[in-house]
Amino acid sequence: MKILEVKTLAIPEIKIIKYARFNDERGYFTETFKRSDFDTNPDLSFLKDLAFVQTNESHSVKNVIRGLHFQWNPYMGKLVRPIRGHLIDLALDIRKNSPFYGKIIAYDLLAKPEMNCNEWIWLPPGFAHGVFFLEETTIEYSCTGEYSPTCEVGISPLAPDIDWSLCDPNLKNIFDEVKKNAILSPKDAAGLTLAQWTTDDRSSNFKY
Repeated sequence: MKILEVKTLAIPEIKIIKYARFNDERGYFTETFKRSDFDTNPDLSFLKDLAFVQTNESHSVKNVIRGLHFQWNPYMGKLVRPIRGHLIDLALDIRKNSPFYGKIIAYDLLAKPEMNCNEWIWLPPGFAHGVFFLEETTIEYSCTGEYSPTCEVGISPLAPDIDWSLCDPNLKNIFDEVKKNAILSPKDAAGLTLAQWTTDDRSSNFKY
């Protein structure tokens, strides 16, 4: 991979990895993952020795909101990138005693064939993950744990007690517009509030 930049977001465990695409009149070529880079690049030390055991692809139409999902036993970190389209990624801190507990941040991700770069966002265990889509979009995400439906919970992305104070105000405004016509699965729409999760015994699985 040709790594162009690694940056830290407002919650420092959330990282962005920007990597190059090589374009010509035929289209483009890129390396989206190379194990040796993840193990030896000092800027990617947070990924060193992690094993990605499952890769998923998801396609969504405009105004879909997915999430906020998380699991334990096994814990699951996610490395997410757009293949094509436009999404905003959401990360909610659910680690007990974290100074960021209950706070959510957002990051704008865009992928078009003519672009000369793309980005991964890294979300380690301890964060509830969601996405919402500004156009028809395909994403890929690689996971450090296999899906475990018996150890999965969701917090509703519409929960009124989520703290948006760290989120970019422009992205929060976009979310507020999208949710007026949002498309959610019944499961996601019925997700817990933050208060319900905080008092749930299972929340002790996630600690700072």
